[in-house]
Amino acid sequence: MTIVIKNKDTLIFDDFKFKCCVGRNGFTKNKVEGDGKTPRGIFGIENLYFRSDRKKKPQTSLRALKIKKDMGWCDDIKSKNYYNKLIKTNIKVKHENLFRSDYKYDFFIPIKQNWFDPILGNGSAIFIHLTKNYKPTAGCIGLLEKDFLILVKLVKINTNIIIL
Repeated sequence: MTIVIKNKDTLIFDDFKFKCCVGRNGFTKNKVEGDGKTPRGIFGIENLYFRSDRKKKPQTSLRALKIKKDMGWCDDIKSKNYYNKLIKTNIKVKHENLFRSDYKYDFFIPIKQNWFDPILGNGSAIFIHLTKNYKPTAGCIGLLEKDFLILVKLVKINTNIIIL
């Protein structure tokens, strides 16, 4: 089974069709860090990350990891060693905090874009995460929590995502 993003507001998986939001500047085949675009292509998905202080671990066959206060995702285009990887926030590189004060990362799944041997500047931290209002993202895919929980119940670690 494959997750399909057909357009800027539709995610399809199996018989389910969910409203979603994507990057504020649309889609691109040539992702650049900070361009506000959602990358086009076929990608794998990674683990489920969740805020155990706010949410219960959802039913899923994905490996579920609790988000800790010192967790971040490196988006530093000068960091060959850490770019587009999960890090501890005490490392002196530019990063996105995963333990956020808002709700968006209460649940998220990284999309394996620029994943294996990442190229500096070709995009990092592309996630399926939560939204409440479908406002455009910085390049991620946003779903309502109720839809996200349905999706994680259905996907497997070998599920791919196609962004058209």
